[in-house]
Amino acid sequence: MPTVLLTGFDAFGGESLNPSWLAVKALHGRRVLGHKMVAAQLPTVFEASLPALQALLGEHAPALVICVGQAAGRGALSLERVAINVNDAPMADNVGTRPIDTPVVQHAPAAYFTRLPIKAMLAALQHEGIAAEVSQTAGTFVCNHVFYGLMHTLTTNRQLRRTRGGFVHVPWLPEQGTPNMALDDMVRGLRVCVRSALKVQEDQVLGAGATH
Repeated sequence: MPTVLLTGFDAFGGESLNPSWLAVKALHGRRVLGHKMVAAQLPTVFEASLPALQALLGEHAPALVICVGQAAGRGALSLERVAINVNDAPMADNVGTRPIDTPVVQHAPAAYFTRLPIKAMLAALQHEGIAAEVSQTAGTFVCNHVFYGLMHTLTTNRQLRRTRGGFVHVPWLPEQGTPNMALDDMVRGLRVCVRSALKVQEDQVLGAGATH
């Protein structure tokens, strides 16, 4: 059975939990459109997160990858459009590392766009009444580091050339502060994201001369 890989992060920044991990863990083992969802936790550590992700990619050879992270200050599921090749940490990671203005991957492109159909996913989420948005920045902390590393790997590894992937940010849980989202809504939203991404290969592009 083909696999959908979902990753979340461990708690960081003094928090006792991370909703990204709780949400993807709730989907572990479930099936969507003939695909089995596998959830895994990544460390909120610059140097360790990408090796952990790459090991998972090698183990599962997934058809689809959605990495998920927490974004304080956002009140909706944020479908990330672009990953940039820079680490500029506003705080230390979980082992005290705080890179400033360093590349995620040396001598690699400045940015990668998601391979997820984010506009179709957005429409599906809104149809289900789940707060959602397209985001133009994944930040410059470990979330963007993982997002960029994922897209670089999918682009350069021939064995994964058919794998599509991207990144989704989730808000705080109610017990963490405001704005927030209930865990059940996050889980339901991520399931909608997976279903939409499996059904739609890529977003429709407006033709020449079209107006926005």
